[in-house]
This record gives sequence, C-alpha cells and structure tokens, in this order.
Amino acid sequence: MNFEKKPFNNSFFESNPSELFKDFGRQFFEKFPDSTSIKSDVRELDKAFIVEAELPGIKKENIKLQFENNILTIEGNQVVENTENEEKGRIIHQERNYSNVKRQYPFDNVDETAIKASYDNGILTVTLPKKAPNNQPVSNIHID
Repeated sequence: MNFEKKPFNNSFFESNPSELFKDFGRQFFEKFPDSTSIKSDVRELDKAFIVEAELPGIKKENIKLQFENNILTIEGNQVVENTENEEKGRIIHQERNYSNVKRQYPFDNVDETAIKASYDNGILTVTLPKKAPNNQPVSNIHID
C-alpha cells in the first residue's frame, strides 16, 4: 500500500473571515423597519378595507397610488435641500436628502372602481370598498 500524504484542503478554513460575515449586517438589519419604510395600519370593516399610511414630509403631488392585480402600491418621493448662505450670498453649507419609499399590500375582493384616497397632515388614508357579494338565487335541481 502506498500512503501518500495529500495536502489538507478545506475551503472553509482557507476562506477569508471577512467574506464569511460580509453580508451578515445587511441581512440582519433588513429585518427591522427603517426610516425608509412606510408605517401603516390596515383595518377590515364589513364593507371595506382601510389603509392609513404615514408619509410625513412628503408632498401630496409626490405620492403615487396604484391598485393592480389585487395589490395596493404606495410610493412616495421626497427631496429636501438645506442651504445656508453667507451674508454676501456665497454658499457655506449645503445638504440634499433624497427619500424614496414604497410598500405593497395584497387584498382580495376589492371593488377597484370605488377606491378613494385622502391625504392630510402626513397621513394617507385609502378606502378600498369590498365587492358586493353575488346574490344569485339558489335553484333546486330536479334529479331524473
């Protein structure tokens, strides 16, 4: 028998530790809501669903609301520019903040033609009326 000594090969031990944990923080913190998520309340009433979404600081004209394939999509875009000028008008400090938020909500049994929305003081309220139940008469079937 010929026992040749083969080099030890284990890719786990040969890898760079930073490669092993490089996405750990991103994956861990994606589970928590952040400042770019839309905080909301969804209620179901007898005849409608009500969605109240917080969009503070976003102007009404920068909000896009869409209902397609039983999914309500809310998107908001915000640009804030802060500029400080010297007395002579020379810019000494300028910051820009861009914020894009988007959230989707699945719903069944919604009357798409009757959806209504209002926006007041940073709160978007969307009312999604439910479709009227089909009140088809029950018919007895005669068996031959």
